[in-house]
Amino acid sequence: MDTYARYPLELVRGRGVWVWDREGRRYLDAVAGIAVCTLGHSDPVLRRSLCRQLRRLQHVSNLYRIPEQEALAAAIVARSCADRVFFCNSGAEANEAAIKLARKHGHLVRGIQDPLILTAKASFHGRTLAAVTATGQPKYHEGFEPMVQGFRYFPYNDTAAFEALLAECEAEGPRVAAVLVEPLQGEGGVNPGDPAFFQRLRELCDERRILLIFDEVQIGVGRSGRWWGYERLGVEPDAFTAAKGLGGGIPIGALAVKAHADHFRPGEHASTFGGNPFACRAGLTVIEEIEQRGLLEHVRRMEALLAEALTDLAIRHPQLVESARGWGLLQGLVLREQAPTAAEVVKAAMAEGLLLVPAGPKVVRLVPPLVIRPRHIRKAVKRLEKALMALA
Repeated sequence: MDTYARYPLELVRGRGVWVWDREGRRYLDAVAGIAVCTLGHSDPVLRRSLCRQLRRLQHVSNLYRIPEQEALAAAIVARSCADRVFFCNSGAEANEAAIKLARKHGHLVRGIQDPLILTAKASFHGRTLAAVTATGQPKYHEGFEPMVQGFRYFPYNDTAAFEALLAECEAEGPRVAAVLVEPLQGEGGVNPGDPAFFQRLRELCDERRILLIFDEVQIGVGRSGRWWGYERLGVEPDAFTAAKGLGGGIPIGALAVKAHADHFRPGEHASTFGGNPFACRAGLTVIEEIEQRGLLEHVRRMEALLAEALTDLAIRHPQLVESARGWGLLQGLVLREQAPTAAEVVKAAMAEGLLLVPAGPKVVRLVPPLVIRPRHIRKAVKRLEKALMALA
């Protein structure tokens, strides 16, 4: 179906941070499947691990115990604030599970008949109906009305506006079941969370027994230079979702919760493919390789290099570039209003052998594999500058 405005590019193979098209041209990939290919393309360790798993077992039903699933849940719990994990197939599904959990929390804990979930403007939580309703961008709602009931929106990082919305929603008694928010907004323009704002969110949620749920689908699993984006904020959520980078290219999603938010009971939520041996082996391998290769520290070093290079680019071309922002290896280059659009820059960069992705109309997003090296960063920014100059 015609659901994608695809670029005229057919990629046929990849290795590390590089991909090749059918004509044999090589591109430096700063998209990584949109923050998915954590270990890069065709990683030899991941290949061997998945081949071994296929020789044993690729799928069984969740009617039975799955050792790989239990091991991956234990690995996530050991590296986070969570106590329990539910597995599914994508970030949207993980957020759907979080929305169901929030509603059950509202009924069970706060005694709410029609619970509300508060989410941020400019957010992005997925394409399924509830997840796209949670997404605070009207352009994603158009043509799919009526949206799911029970959502209200607040400006990201705006404490006063959030407090006013909360007071309005609860003026006649408990109504809010949860707050669902990204530690860093990716699709909405690479907007990092303000620690003071998130600290206040945590305080208000604690006061009223409201669930604080973080969408870590894009920033989680090491992309921020920490295992989870919430570590950059100094605030722990009651639950968080993950997907994208967790499987390194194999579809998997997860909802991780603290014990007090573990409300699901047998039969209340499920997934046929969720947490199967093959996907969980991918997740285990990604986690193991992040640790064995020291990728968290590596990402923090690459963050400094990439942020400095993008900031220098903004200084050299102030008529085109406003600023650079982001965490770890999720960085955004903010373009001036009079500059070309992000989509135009992405297309021009492709002609220079660099793959990028927009984050809204005026932000170019760089989300390369976590294994990217300094020489790749220098090459990427040089090609990005050539693309900007070609447009100028």
